[in-house]
Amino acid sequence: MLNLGQWFGLRRLYEWVLSWGHSRHARKMLFLLAFTEAIFFPIPPDILLLTLGLAIPRRAVCMALLTTAGSVAGGLLGYAVGVWCWPLVADFFYHYVPGFSPAGFAQLQQLFLRYDFWVVFLAGFTPLPYKIFTIGAGVFQIPLGIFLLASLISRGLRFLLIGLFIYRFGEQTRDFTLRYFNKLTFAAGLVLVAGLCVAQLWR
Repeated sequence: MLNLGQWFGLRRLYEWVLSWGHSRHARKMLFLLAFTEAIFFPIPPDILLLTLGLAIPRRAVCMALLTTAGSVAGGLLGYAVGVWCWPLVADFFYHYVPGFSPAGFAQLQQLFLRYDFWVVFLAGFTPLPYKIFTIGAGVFQIPLGIFLLASLISRGLRFLLIGLFIYRFGEQTRDFTLRYFNKLTFAAGLVLVAGLCVAQLWR
């Protein structure tokens, strides 16, 4: 659980990210945010995608594709960190990056061994912290092709849904996305998990 200082720190980061929407480098910052969030940054790119997309709805789908590209590229770097650098950087992530813990990684290993593609897909599509799974996929040597395919599909689906909602519904998308989008994607993820469990029982 976040303490008060951490909460205010995240709030200031959130407001700082939103301020990028008024910059002439906004699209570059969107790509950079998506890239870094896939490795260590705590603020998801959805909020900046929403801000920029609502400013120019006809470009929302293009911005969603840009966000997808940044996130998948960052995911590949996260994967590389897991493969080659994890023993050197593990303590840093455990102490300073929210969501990382030795116990959590032990549980993650068991999930990856059984459901490699679906674990990455769920992390990429739902509000789960994608960064944990990009690095974890590298640490536990998930095949790169499986990781890349799951990331492209899940991140593309998540961000394109936001882009298409903005293009179709405009300003109405803001409240829907902020209130319900994460809940709906998480619910869809739970349905998928339930389906996988049923499939395992019927084997």
